[in-house]
Amino acid sequence: MRSICIPHTELPGTSALFADYLYRFDRVARFYAHNPHDPDAMKRAAIAAGIPDDRRQKVVTALRKINGETASLAQLELPDTVAIVTGQQVGLFSGPAYTVYKALTAAKLAKQLTDSGIRAVPVFWLATEDHDFQEIQHAWMFDPRQRATRLEATGAGLPGQPVGSIPITSAPVDQLRETLNGFLYADEVLELVDDAYKPGRTFGEAFRHLLQRLLAGHGLIFLDPLEPALREVAAPMLHAAMERREELTRALIARGKELESAGYHAQVLVDNETSLFFKLEGGRRLKLAPGETPSDSSSLSPNALLRPVMQDYLLPTAAYIGGPAELAYLAQSQVLYQTLLGRMPVAVPRSGFTLLDERGHSLMDRFHITLTDCFHGSDALKERIAARLIPESLGSTFEDVTSEIRNSLDRLEGELRNFDPTLGAALSKSRAKMLYQLEKNRRKTSREAMRRNLQVTEGAAHLSGLVFPERHLQERLFSLLPFLARHGFDLIDTLSENVHRGCPDHLLLTV
Repeated sequence: MRSICIPHTELPGTSALFADYLYRFDRVARFYAHNPHDPDAMKRAAIAAGIPDDRRQKVVTALRKINGETASLAQLELPDTVAIVTGQQVGLFSGPAYTVYKALTAAKLAKQLTDSGIRAVPVFWLATEDHDFQEIQHAWMFDPRQRATRLEATGAGLPGQPVGSIPITSAPVDQLRETLNGFLYADEVLELVDDAYKPGRTFGEAFRHLLQRLLAGHGLIFLDPLEPALREVAAPMLHAAMERREELTRALIARGKELESAGYHAQVLVDNETSLFFKLEGGRRLKLAPGETPSDSSSLSPNALLRPVMQDYLLPTAAYIGGPAELAYLAQSQVLYQTLLGRMPVAVPRSGFTLLDERGHSLMDRFHITLTDCFHGSDALKERIAARLIPESLGSTFEDVTSEIRNSLDRLEGELRNFDPTLGAALSKSRAKMLYQLEKNRRKTSREAMRRNLQVTEGAAHLSGLVFPERHLQERLFSLLPFLARHGFDLIDTLSENVHRGCPDHLLLTV
């Protein structure tokens, strides 16, 4: 196993806010309650995270309906236990790979805290309330030839229905079987999928069952906010937020302006017409109209900015494990935390991975390719490999000749302009053509080298398709299932061992 630590600033799409949170925290400190780089921050957050014993007991009782009797729930029932929380939408076939990375980060941090004397358990918040079905009804896989495949499920849901409650009418298990055919551990993966995606289950139930099997032994507690008993516990906080919604909206608008003046952008645009609430009514999640107040607070559903506050009202949360977008949400949600809870957890970035097989590792090693080289598409990567396939002496000769010609033309153009400016201008136009022809011949040489090595051409497609599929980071597109089918279930333990192991950034890992 080999690994390389990659700064997030080298990854495509890294926001200025997230980069400053990681590397220049003083610039964003006023938007968060804790400095994640302060070794004492977690202890302070844990001390502040306590919730009343009766609320804790009600939450644990509700969680037993979902999880059964577990050691982690027995720990959470104790008064001084804190929670390390993460979560994700209930995507098809476990969603993108970073879903598992979040869960493993939470589990490892909980263990580290417990070992340090602060008893902690990991909790996974199932985002079942979200009502964007298009976001969760598909999953991306790849086959042994590294070809990306998009699989889609169908459900019997109403428009606007919370996705976690939608019954699955058809899951593309047969297509998954066909895609994974040829991988050594495909049968074991398919056995778990068949067990999770049984007829009659909802998207939320199937997602949870699959993650429970994949992450067995890591002590995760799963929380479904659609559970009626949990909604009853959260109702007083949501009612209090409803009564202060105008004040909260003003605070969010002010925070949005603060972020913009600091050079960042707000993750959620908030104005006077923005509602912090939805309502669950008739099996659907409907936006609450301005001024509307439901008679039953347990029917309220928080928007993206209020949701983490509801989460940490229910749980004694010391830390929240999130990705770049979620940490940006928290920069806005801080004003809601201050008003409604008077406390906020430490925001901890999840671990991130790009997984390489031996073939991909060999290609990168042989041709001195970096991870960032792979972020420009397959054609650009082939050009890079082609350039490096030219014999070293020939490549040096091209460079020397190009340099000599440039210098000679510079000298000649200078003298011609002194002699006759029109002749100097004419040479300037000819110069571009000469250099173009020279570069054209260099590229022809590169392509010829590539033609002589078809295996490398295929390898470049393999590497690009593995590392940056469909022009997305691997962890943000592919499910973890094809990696498990290729490498086996020991991969989960390998990932867990490498969570924040000497690398606080993104890890390029050969498995």
